[in-house]
Amino acid sequence: VQRKALRAAAGLRPVMVVLRKRDRSLFDQVHRAMISVVLNTAEADGNDPGTAKTRFASACGSAKEVRAGLQLAVAYGYVASSKAAKVDTALDEVCAMSWRLSGR
Repeated sequence: VQRKALRAAAGLRPVMVVLRKRDRSLFDQVHRAMISVVLNTAEADGNDPGTAKTRFASACGSAKEVRAGLQLAVAYGYVASSKAAKVDTALDEVCAMSWRLSGR
């Protein structure tokens, strides 16, 4: 999950460049949510099972937040849907994996 989250973060970079210029607030929100995805998956890996499940659930929620931010960026015309699609798919996979690992 961690590696896939990092690949999603790398894929998000071009979108983030645009968001930083066009909508600082949306940039900040998406940026913090992506950080949360990566760090929560890392923290889950080194924790007891109960805490790990909570961290994986948080990672999924943050991945959904990033996906919503991407959808807003497309809706506002900041980025083309084709630029967001690959990252959206990767985040969907991160969320699915994290959700399963959360035991929910």
